[in-house]
Amino acid sequence: MKPSPRMPPRTVRPALPTVLVWMFAIFASVLLAGCAGRQVATSAPTSRLVILVSIDGLPASMLGNGTMPTLDRLAAEGVHARWMKPSFPTMTFPNHYTLVTGLRPDHHGIVHNDMLDPALGIFRSKSESAKDGRWWGGEPIWATLQKQAGIAAIMFWPGSEAEIAGHRPRMFRAFDKTLSPAVRMEQVLSWTDLPPSQRPQLILAYFDKYDITAHESGSHAPTALAALREIDAALAMLEAGLHARGLHRRTDLIVLSDHGMADVPRDNVSIFEDRLDPAAYDITWWGMLVGITPKPGQTGTVERAFLGRQDHYRCWRKSELPPEWHYGSHPRIPPIVCQSDTGWRVQGRNNNRWPQAVKGEHGFAPEDPTMRAVFAARGPSFRHGVVLPPFDNIDVYPLLAHLLKIEPAANDGELTPLQAALEP
Repeated sequence: MKPSPRMPPRTVRPALPTVLVWMFAIFASVLLAGCAGRQVATSAPTSRLVILVSIDGLPASMLGNGTMPTLDRLAAEGVHARWMKPSFPTMTFPNHYTLVTGLRPDHHGIVHNDMLDPALGIFRSKSESAKDGRWWGGEPIWATLQKQAGIAAIMFWPGSEAEIAGHRPRMFRAFDKTLSPAVRMEQVLSWTDLPPSQRPQLILAYFDKYDITAHESGSHAPTALAALREIDAALAMLEAGLHARGLHRRTDLIVLSDHGMADVPRDNVSIFEDRLDPAAYDITWWGMLVGITPKPGQTGTVERAFLGRQDHYRCWRKSELPPEWHYGSHPRIPPIVCQSDTGWRVQGRNNNRWPQAVKGEHGFAPEDPTMRAVFAARGPSFRHGVVLPPFDNIDVYPLLAHLLKIEPAANDGELTPLQAALEP
């Protein structure tokens, strides 16, 4: 290291004239004000914290029945909807992405948990394809926030592991279904412990344990109810953690679900081959929602066999689906779409039957009462004791933008249905 040069001898200068001192002071104050203005322009959109919690598959009928006392209290003290209307189809990936974009699945492109795209190939919700941002249209709330100088942190959410609209969440965890609700909530709270300059204004958290157990044994099976109690304990942990950190008075907490859950008895199965030999068509989706693509030259034969009312399901051309479903224009949707009756499943003869007497399912028509979703919220932005009429889940995105004080991207929703729940 080179030695420091010797300091030159100090020179004593005469004092500046008073007028120059004042001119310098004024110039400095203007300069500092300009810097302060620029700092405000690049600071977080709001000093409040917004936490959005999703409980996959939680039916609206579960709210207030005592299974989840923490959630029941939150809903009673804050606001809640009689129910929230899911988008079609009532599946996990389409609806979770609708919640954070305000777009119908037909518009954001996640039209099913599993999809085919002529350019991109096959999408599976549980595969690496879910991390490919080319599948995901629209702009999720975390991208909207970060484009406007905010910070988002995501504890699992469909789409959060992909780069979408030029952004990934500043902080996120790769999906790991083995993590318990408590461990997931510990991560949420740890993000609130970051220094103010690094702390997120938006945190999303996803809980799938009820959905998993309800699929296995039914919507009200002991294991499913135990999963709800475990998730409720995690909500209590979140509340206690926010209080301990002094954050509860500035945190808007929203708890919701993507869709409900219905029970399907083991023998309630319609066999597709009973209508037509499968050599004439390809099946994209099985289950509660069936997608059919006729083989070349077989369109007329397939349509005559399937269109209209069948045994416990109904089929439409994609362009003729019920208009209230807002579904059918996206190229990833097969030419023919069939919706099963609630409590029934459509499958092939060689598909496996499940051993249990009943299992839980979703994917039924969104207007069916069993598919109704939960919405509850509490915090400084929300009134107390308000019960909202049913509203569409596309309206959650504009609500989040309002709470975060940011400009929303183009979306299908509106804030008006939730205005009565908000403080003026």
